[in-house]
Amino acid sequence: MSTEPVTPKVSLAELAATFFLIGATGFGGGMAIVALVERRCVQEKRWIEHDEFLHGIAFGQILGPFSLNITTFVGYYLRGVPGGIVAATCFIAPSFLLVSLLGFLYFRFHHLPQLNAALAGSNPVVIALILVAGIGMMRHRGRTLENALLMLGAFAAAAFFHLGALSVLLAAGCWGLFKGWRSGRRRS
Repeated sequence: MSTEPVTPKVSLAELAATFFLIGATGFGGGMAIVALVERRCVQEKRWIEHDEFLHGIAFGQILGPFSLNITTFVGYYLRGVPGGIVAATCFIAPSFLLVSLLGFLYFRFHHLPQLNAALAGSNPVVIALILVAGIGMMRHRGRTLENALLMLGAFAAAAFFHLGALSVLLAAGCWGLFKGWRSGRRRS
């Protein structure tokens, strides 16, 4: 009997439509996009388990463009290399088209004060989206005191001590290795 999770068969067209929609409606980058991908692919469509999704997030943070990495991970997880390519391409397409159009419009009308006010007004929305994503992840992983303290410590390190994501990830990795080593010694 296999203990591996059963991955639903998702067509490339459904994968393309889902990630095109996420790319078209996603706003705020990074964690805001991750929250949309999680809601759509983990909670609504149940394409991927939450723990597997968290592994993809951890892996994606190491490699660079965070939101693109998680979309590629989900597409690859569901359909292999073609799925990863379709998910990434369809996720990027709306942003590429929109940024190209907005870039043209900005250089044409950058002197208008209404445009500057509209851009400044988007900041609170991005902060709210990031908070919603953080709270959602805390519900799944913050159930033990140790996990809650680790999350608060990572937040404090980044917010108050201005440590970069790589430093926080390395510290968390060292803590995980230490815990694994310690639990291995207890069994011996």
